[in-house]
Amino acid sequence: MKIKKLIAAIGLGACLLMTGCGSTAQSSSSASGNSSSASTSDGGAVQKIKDAGVLKVGVKVDVPKYGYKKPDSGEIEGFEIDLAKQVAKKILGDESKVELQGVTAKTRGPLLDNGEIDMVAATFTITEERKKSYNFSDSYFTDGVGLLVKKDAGYSCLKDLDGKTIGVAQSSTTKKALEEEATKQGIKLKFSELASYPEIKSALDSKRVDCFAVDASILNGYVDDSSVILDDRYNPQEYGIASKLDNKDLAEVINGVVNDMKSSGQMDELIQKWGIK
Repeated sequence: MKIKKLIAAIGLGACLLMTGCGSTAQSSSSASGNSSSASTSDGGAVQKIKDAGVLKVGVKVDVPKYGYKKPDSGEIEGFEIDLAKQVAKKILGDESKVELQGVTAKTRGPLLDNGEIDMVAATFTITEERKKSYNFSDSYFTDGVGLLVKKDAGYSCLKDLDGKTIGVAQSSTTKKALEEEATKQGIKLKFSELASYPEIKSALDSKRVDCFAVDASILNGYVDDSSVILDDRYNPQEYGIASKLDNKDLAEVINGVVNDMKSSGQMDELIQKWGIK
């Protein structure tokens, strides 16, 4: 009798233990579900932008026609500024709700990484390596590396610059593109990496570098009576708007805006408006 009671007690305890385990698992699952639901209800990056009431965008401030800060008024204007405004209009219903922050090729990535800006529209070329770190929209412009030289230097092609110093922007893809082309042509180039385009132009004018190299459409904003852009173009690359890899909802909105502008003809109108070529 005592043995029967003991067996019954053990069986009851085992049942309770199993029930308890099942209940705990269900609670954990429910908690996980609630957590996931809470995360979803936050709405991601787009909702955060709506809550903030402003879209923060990294743009160039030293590239005429793309993103340029006017010395007299401090206003930043250009093709990519207009693009940023269209994204702000899509998310916030008002193109004026955009906060622009000047970036360079070296700073745009870190500022995006640390969350100081929501996206980058700053002549950011799309590469497979960069796509491992950022979401990129479809291309809105394609350009190749050009060479700006002094007219009196007598250079007519890259081969003429064998052994010469090329001024390029820090952290840009220009150096790699020209290194690859130099190898193909059997010449050697030296490079001076500087922080901004005005610095490179100044170095060219003072003959500290023999050539200013960057995407040709950017060079169009720096050519003057004493300089000339050579005819050849190297390593054509596409520009895209970049956002953080985790912010897929924002990337979808950005890409939608870019493609809508392309299909409607608005993108071509902006390119013509700013004289980009």
